[in-house]
Amino acid sequence: MVRLIMGVKGSGKTKQLIELINNAAKDEPGNVVCVEANRTMAYDIHYHIRLIDAQEYNLDSYELFRGFISGLYAGNYDISHVFIDNLCKTIGREVDKDTENFLNWLDAFGEKNNIKFTVTISADLSLATDGMQKFL
Repeated sequence: MVRLIMGVKGSGKTKQLIELINNAAKDEPGNVVCVEANRTMAYDIHYHIRLIDAQEYNLDSYELFRGFISGLYAGNYDISHVFIDNLCKTIGREVDKDTENFLNWLDAFGEKNNIKFTVTISADLSLATDGMQKFL
């Protein structure tokens, strides 16, 4: 399952994400992971959350991000929820068909492995492709 939170900068996405992450720390039966473009949320989220700074791993393409997510799961089958903050900024790209393809892959991967994904994208809602609409 994928949930997409999309909006322009300053629209409250990160605040909403922090609230969702902290609630997941209390409610999720498994481990919760947060991947962000930099460590700006380190002091805002619960200490049980595994916080990953994507810059440390040079996640600059969707292919690398797929491998990274797969590796996270291979190393820990107890992951139940993954939060990805500012996906397009992390990859260094604008919203496009590849973004939609990645979200579809996350959805299929999550269904297969019983993992929920919550993803934020800092961009105007009008840029969401038709295929991305189902995750909003």
